[in-house]
Amino acid sequence: MEQFTVHTGTGMPLRRSNVDTDQIIPARFVPYFSWKGHANALFADWRDDPEFVLNLPQYQGSTVLLAGNDFATGSSRESAVWAIQRFGFKTVISPRFGDIFRGNSLMRGLLSVTVPAEVIEQLWQLVEADPAVEITVDLEQLEVRCGELVQPFELDPDIRQRLLTGVDAISATLEHADEIAAFERTRRVALPTT
Repeated sequence: MEQFTVHTGTGMPLRRSNVDTDQIIPARFVPYFSWKGHANALFADWRDDPEFVLNLPQYQGSTVLLAGNDFATGSSRESAVWAIQRFGFKTVISPRFGDIFRGNSLMRGLLSVTVPAEVIEQLWQLVEADPAVEITVDLEQLEVRCGELVQPFELDPDIRQRLLTGVDAISATLEHADEIAAFERTRRVALPTT
């Protein structure tokens, strides 16, 4: 997992609420379990609309996705996280996320930040007024900053530490490989069978 400390980039205002994972990446684009690809499938059913925000030239290269309420609800589609990351987003900010998506995103290194709805509205307005305005998501200080706006956010301390160090759950477990091996050597050889 890539380390996340502080990210500064431009924002893309996705002024939609109740976006489920099938809208993020439709099922027809995930016939196999792989983290590769997926960028072209992000919001595929909306991309035919030339006015859809991903198609607008002023937001190309944005790395902060500013989403409406209830972002990424629905299925546990892990490829929704991969599609967002492969498109180039480093973080998603929303008033509320689907629980499964949020867990998946944080395990995969995509920082999902929860802020009040009025803060998202302010960020949308700032970005729409000036698409080049920079947004900083600071995991060290637990803040989102844009112009005069400074918004603190919360994150579980263990998840925060994993993101700051770039150590995923498997790597964190492997840090205890010697202790695990010692335990395995001392436990009973013959365990009950069913």
